[in-house]
Amino acid sequence: MKILAIECTHGFASVAVSNAGNVAEQRLAEWQKTAEALVPLVEQVMADAGLQPADLDGVAVSSGPGSFTALRIGMSVAKGIAFGADLPLAPVPTLIALASSVLPHTDALHIVPVIPSRASEYFAAICRRDGGELVEVESFRCDAAELPGRLASLGADFAIAGRGVQVIADEVSQLAPHCVEASSFSASSLLPFARKALAENGAEASAEAVPDYRQAFVPRSVRS
Repeated sequence: MKILAIECTHGFASVAVSNAGNVAEQRLAEWQKTAEALVPLVEQVMADAGLQPADLDGVAVSSGPGSFTALRIGMSVAKGIAFGADLPLAPVPTLIALASSVLPHTDALHIVPVIPSRASEYFAAICRRDGGELVEVESFRCDAAELPGRLASLGADFAIAGRGVQVIADEVSQLAPHCVEASSFSASSLLPFARKALAENGAEASAEAVPDYRQAFVPRSVRS
C-alpha cells in the first residue's frame, strides 16, 4: 500500500511514505516550527517517494494524546490532504504505536508507553503482549512519582517506553531499570496500524477524525 503518515504529537515531527515496500521518511529537527514546516516536510517526503497525493491509498496520522497545539496541526494537515485527494484517513492512537516501536528492544510482557503532559506528569498506558501484537489494558494520566504504585501489579515484568524517558529514570530511581528509550518512534511506526485499518476498512472519512486531546481544560487535581 502507498500510505502517507504524519506524527507530530510530541518531541519532534516526522513524515513517512510507504511505496511498494520502501519507506521514505524525514524528521523535523526544530519541533517548535511544526506549524510552518510540516507541509513542506510532507511535500519533500512525497517527492522523495516519487508520489502525488492521488497515488496514495490512504493517510495516517498519530491521533494523540500529546501536545494540544501539535495534535491540531498534525490532524489538520492530514485531514486536508485526505479530503483534497478523496482518501481514507487512519488515525493511529499514539500510545499503542509508541509501545509497539520498542518491542524489538525489550522482552518485557508489559510495555508502558509514556508521553509528557504537564510538568512531571505523563499520559501513560499499560499494554500487554498478545502473540505478536500489543493489547492496551488501561490508560491513565499521573505524575512520575505515582507510576510505581500504578504499575505495582505488574511485578518486575514491564518496560516504560518514551522519548527522553531518562527524565523518569532520574526522577524515580526505582524505575530506572525498566526505562527504554523510544527515540525510534516516528511516522513510520504508524504504517503497520494504517495498513491494517485500510485493509479492514477501518479508516475514517477525513471529516470524522478528531484528535485525542485528553488533557484539554482539565484541572491538574482531576485524574483520568
